[in-house]
Amino acid sequence: MERGNRQWFAGLARLQGSVIPGIWPRVLVCGVFGYFISLLDAQGYQVSYPTLDKVIPSIVLGLLLVFRTNTAYDRFWEGRKIWGGIINTSRNLARQTWVFVVEKSPDDRAQKQATLRLIVAFAVAIKLRLRNLPLDSEIQELLSPQQFQTLQAMEHPPLEIIFWINDYLKQQHDRGSLGTYQMVAMVDLINKQVDNLGSCERILKTPLPLAYAIHLRQLLLLYCLVLPFQWVGDLGMLTGWVTALVSFTLLGIEEIGLEIENPFGTDPNDLPLDTICATMRRNIEDLMTLSPSSAYDAGYPDALLDALPDAVSGVASGAIFEGASESLGSRFPRS
Repeated sequence: MERGNRQWFAGLARLQGSVIPGIWPRVLVCGVFGYFISLLDAQGYQVSYPTLDKVIPSIVLGLLLVFRTNTAYDRFWEGRKIWGGIINTSRNLARQTWVFVVEKSPDDRAQKQATLRLIVAFAVAIKLRLRNLPLDSEIQELLSPQQFQTLQAMEHPPLEIIFWINDYLKQQHDRGSLGTYQMVAMVDLINKQVDNLGSCERILKTPLPLAYAIHLRQLLLLYCLVLPFQWVGDLGMLTGWVTALVSFTLLGIEEIGLEIENPFGTDPNDLPLDTICATMRRNIEDLMTLSPSSAYDAGYPDALLDALPDAVSGVASGAIFEGASESLGSRFPRS
């Protein structure tokens, strides 16, 4: 409990991740305006109009702010769920590639490792695209020089990377190193990754309607500037301070919605995509330290290797089960 209290009080003075740097100029303007109105009131000018509280009903402004914040948080949370799907699908795709693709020669291990790194490169490429950043050293370390050069000329690098992964799986299936059933399951994972990519782009390219954002800001500013006229008769010289406090509350809520509306950026309140990608890379590098029970490592004969894809295809098509059914039928004929 004491540790939690220390963290709570330390967070009060923390500027990084706070909305204070973004709203303090507007709060200052509202506070100074309130102080100016209090000076006019002190000089005897008639500036006290308590009935102005009916100009913009507080409940209407509150509902608008709640809608704004809830909409922004829905986008933030949906983005986090999508990236959770990218992580899980990448792990599943890497694991199945590492285990199911049979290594018939020593060179096959290097190809599998390169493909697993492509899976990580796909996530990194999505992150860079969402942030509108060029390809950097982070993704270059996961690609061959030729692949990196090719991506630099591509308009949509993530799609090119997922194409390379899909093409590798097809090549392994054609050469008999990957069964049909496993191939279908892994292609389904690839399709899920493309769906996740499209979902991220949908969030990025569908911001809050501009008319709503403009209207809300206009109402907020008008509300904060009307406050001194309502309160100066009761608060006197404290009007500026109270106006600044209320402005800080309302403008801060609006700024929070603006901060989390695009969850893919580099601000402190955005999703930690750099950490997510780094964790994914460590997980897959750890996976590559394991030794799958591949046919090549076990020393199986070539005849058995050639028969594996046909056996898997037979299971997928039901041929093996039909043969088993006929065998059982001959042993236990129906009466």
